[in-house]
Amino acid sequence: MRAPAIDRQLVTVSLCLVLFGLATLYSAGQTDVPTRAAGVWHRQFIWVGVGIVAAWIIFHISLRVLEWVSPALYAFSILLLGVVLMVGTGAGTAEGSHSWLSIGGHQIGQPSELAKVATVLMMARYLSSRKEPPRSLRDLVGPVLIVGVPCLLVLKQPDLGSAFVFVGIFFAMLFWAGVRPRMLFLLATPVISLLLAFNTLAWSVWIIIFVLILIAWRPYVWDWVVFLTANLAMGAVAMPLWARLAPYQKNRLLTFLNPEADPRAAGYHAIQSRVAIGSGGWTGTGYTEGPQKRLAFLPEQHTDFVFSVVGEELGFLGVLVALSLFLGLFLVLVRIARRATDSFSSLAVFGIVGLFFTHVFENVGMTVNLMPITGIPLPLFSYGGSFFIICSLCLGLALRVAWDSRLSGYTDS
Repeated sequence: MRAPAIDRQLVTVSLCLVLFGLATLYSAGQTDVPTRAAGVWHRQFIWVGVGIVAAWIIFHISLRVLEWVSPALYAFSILLLGVVLMVGTGAGTAEGSHSWLSIGGHQIGQPSELAKVATVLMMARYLSSRKEPPRSLRDLVGPVLIVGVPCLLVLKQPDLGSAFVFVGIFFAMLFWAGVRPRMLFLLATPVISLLLAFNTLAWSVWIIIFVLILIAWRPYVWDWVVFLTANLAMGAVAMPLWARLAPYQKNRLLTFLNPEADPRAAGYHAIQSRVAIGSGGWTGTGYTEGPQKRLAFLPEQHTDFVFSVVGEELGFLGVLVALSLFLGLFLVLVRIARRATDSFSSLAVFGIVGLFFTHVFENVGMTVNLMPITGIPLPLFSYGGSFFIICSLCLGLALRVAWDSRLSGYTDS
């Protein structure tokens, strides 16, 4: 019996994304005016080295150990989220939040990033311990609490982007655990009701349609009552909730709908990003030559809006290559999750898929004004240490799952 080879597809697509990201960060620092992006690609090399070590370490840890330690890791991440609410600071497009831990004025990391991975592992442990998938709302109390606690703490910072990532992890892992699509839809209906509640006619039509759906699907009576009550409650709290939002939060949502309403302040980021990507055309303005980037009109071009640099300088073809690489990463991870030897490993890897996908969807969406600007980084592209290390840990875990599944295959043969 010979040892299995490491998953080359995962290593290859991950390496391509890292190199693409480094090349983009190098270009982001090539400007005609001084910016914070200058020289960040040098420092990113350090984080890449640290990330490789982190992935190597997690690869050599047994999955049974990770399963055993997941409650302690989850509890520690919740503790850090509580601490950051009291002493945290903001950064980038989220200067007004309390999401970073700092020592002596130096930012050392975002606890929300660790909490995402800890939540994935805790959800995987809980769902894998069940004999059958959750079938009713009562069965989902555990998963809702596991995801809801860190999500609400992150929302309190406030960090809407990271809170949305927890929601993505929640739905992805429930889907992979075998929860029926109609139950997932019912879980999403309160959010739909909240969004429609700002238009009385639209919300009223939705409630009628929703009641008809409940009658047709005939869920448990308890589920029927809870889901209908939740949808009605969302309609009642929409306007009071809007009134409680801070002015900058209202501006972000309003300028998401119409960036030109405040082009020099709240809408500036969205407009400049859209101009940069739109000017790229099919083939781009040329590597390192993007005018929006060189003149520093493009904000946070090395972090939140690094994808805009790709669109401006490499055009549609560059964007297509980047998104194809991310798609390749997702497909490889799904294949690993499908072939995993146990449910904990499978759920953990698919939770990572949900984490990465939500980050990519949010980040790319906000650069083209399809999503509100939330200050969410792009995996393996955006400059920064804490999130890159978390991404590396996730990839190291996936490599370990792939290794174990191949080892089991060799043993069986």
